[in-house]
Amino acid sequence: MKRLAVIFPGIGYTADRPLLHYSRRIAEQAGYETRIVPYGGFPKKIKGDRSKMRKACESACAQAKEFLANLDLASYEDILFIGKSIGTAVAAAIAAGSTEKERIRFVVYTPLEETFSRPLGDAIVFTGSGDPWVGGETSRIPELCAERGIPCLVTEGANHSLETSDPQTDIRNLEKIMEQTAAFITGC
Repeated sequence: MKRLAVIFPGIGYTADRPLLHYSRRIAEQAGYETRIVPYGGFPKKIKGDRSKMRKACESACAQAKEFLANLDLASYEDILFIGKSIGTAVAAAIAAGSTEKERIRFVVYTPLEETFSRPLGDAIVFTGSGDPWVGGETSRIPELCAERGIPCLVTEGANHSLETSDPQTDIRNLEKIMEQTAAFITGC
């Protein structure tokens, strides 16, 4: 079976940071060919500025479309989009415009609310209860997932990188997150 995993990084959270690095390795071990969407040139100080966030998302979407333009998604039997932060909104937008949208599955790390403006279908979401990008404890992410029947795993006290102030806790949390990611990717 021909499989593809496309990695959609965040603005400052690149594909070599833990969540994306390990999820990519899990996908590769499961037989997925991987592609990392390279985008950049974002404005500074985006957090809290809706206009800058919208512009950054538009720019990232355009860059992702250009990168994926020569990739024949129809030739893959299993398609997985793995996104982090703004990358989750970009992945959802790219999938929504794809003829293969019904076959795309999503691993969603610390999504922005904009991610849910498009259907996600088969997905798993990871968020932190202390993520300031989505309102921390008042985040609507769990509610948005529940409305769509999407599993949402909340890491208590974790920020936008799914990290806390304690490295040992972060290591244990990362292990749990990757176990759940692997189960979703492999279907086990």
